[in-house]
Amino acid sequence: MITEIAQLDIKPGMESEFEEAMKKAVPIFERARGCHGLDLRRSIEKPGHYWLFVAWDTVDDHLLGFRRSPDFQEWRKLVGHCFADSPDVTHADPILSFS
Repeated sequence: MITEIAQLDIKPGMESEFEEAMKKAVPIFERARGCHGLDLRRSIEKPGHYWLFVAWDTVDDHLLGFRRSPDFQEWRKLVGHCFADSPDVTHADPILSFS
């Protein structure tokens, strides 16, 4: 399993709207092949800065499956107008975890 990490900068004053739109978007991710959940975090120091962590079986499930699907377009319609800039997205392999 890999983690997609998206850094999202939201337009000032649109933070609440973005968070509500992300709540509405949860079913989009739930039905995506290879998706095992997401975690949205907001920066304390920079309230318009968020990190979206999405667990995928593979990078291809994200890039070739989800990103090329109508569901991705639906997600972008829900949240895209809130973006100040294009999201910065990377993928990570798990190395060490402590709970």
